[in-house]
Amino acid sequence: MAGKQNTVIKPKSNCAIIVAHPDDETLWCGGIILLHPRVLWTVITLCRKSDPDRAPKFFNALEKLNAKGAMGDLDDGPEQRPLSEKQVQKIILELLPPCRYDLIITHSTSGEYTRHLRHEETAQAVLNLWNSGDLQARQLWSFAYEDGQKKYLPRADRNADLQIELPYNIWRLKYKIITEVYGFSKDSFEAKTTPKEEAFWQFKATFEI
Repeated sequence: MAGKQNTVIKPKSNCAIIVAHPDDETLWCGGIILLHPRVLWTVITLCRKSDPDRAPKFFNALEKLNAKGAMGDLDDGPEQRPLSEKQVQKIILELLPPCRYDLIITHSTSGEYTRHLRHEETAQAVLNLWNSGDLQARQLWSFAYEDGQKKYLPRADRNADLQIELPYNIWRLKYKIITEVYGFSKDSFEAKTTPKEEAFWQFKATFEI
């Protein structure tokens, strides 16, 4: 499904978002969440549960997004020491309620910018769990952004399967969550990046759900 659209998910769909960090859910797909208030959204983030600053902000952001969620506490140190895939998969299965989803959204295996290892590890773990049937969903979407190898701020990939141009009021709400709930300054990477167009790669299950 290519092209620019706004409403793409049926009301009352059961959808999950799996991200590495609190704020990823808002930065990369907050618009599509806000565009679909009648969807049942569950958001899990794999890092920062013990972060006394970021953890409460995550749950405040979920209130604004009309979503529920949970946090994990995988290592997120500046060294970005690689995590084993089994370790990442284990926390995903522990955090995400075990049910059949209409849609799961997560990171791209190449990340959204150059580069953050936790994004890539999360994406690969989700993809493999979905392919094996340990995560059940009719569709899997991954974020589709690129930064030209650090030449510019992350932006929607023009080759993405789905590109959604956000109405100004929706983008503004998303921006306010980034700057007012998460507290990023207007000069921060997050605030300056906050995409006005969201993009996704789309995959459909080849097995029975």
